[in-house]
Amino acid sequence: MQQEYFMYKGYPLVRSGNCIYYGYMSDPYVTQLQIVHKTKQGSLDVADKIKVYKISTDEKLNPMEAIVKTSERTSLFDALDLANAWLERQ
Repeated sequence: MQQEYFMYKGYPLVRSGNCIYYGYMSDPYVTQLQIVHKTKQGSLDVADKIKVYKISTDEKLNPMEAIVKTSERTSLFDALDLANAWLERQ
């Protein structure tokens, strides 16, 4: 069964709770965006602190060794823009 994913700039986005995975697992790296803090704006929760991780998809590495880069952003758009740049440069 083929599953459809939400795409952003050619890469799939998959959300699990407060984590968003961005990229193809078949590529050497994916990114994880972890929503650390949200603020209330009207009736919406808006992420205002997001940690971004570039993670190797090599299954032989332990999870701590798989993290190649980290950063922090104050908006989801900025976090996705950074994640996209990391994936495009690989």
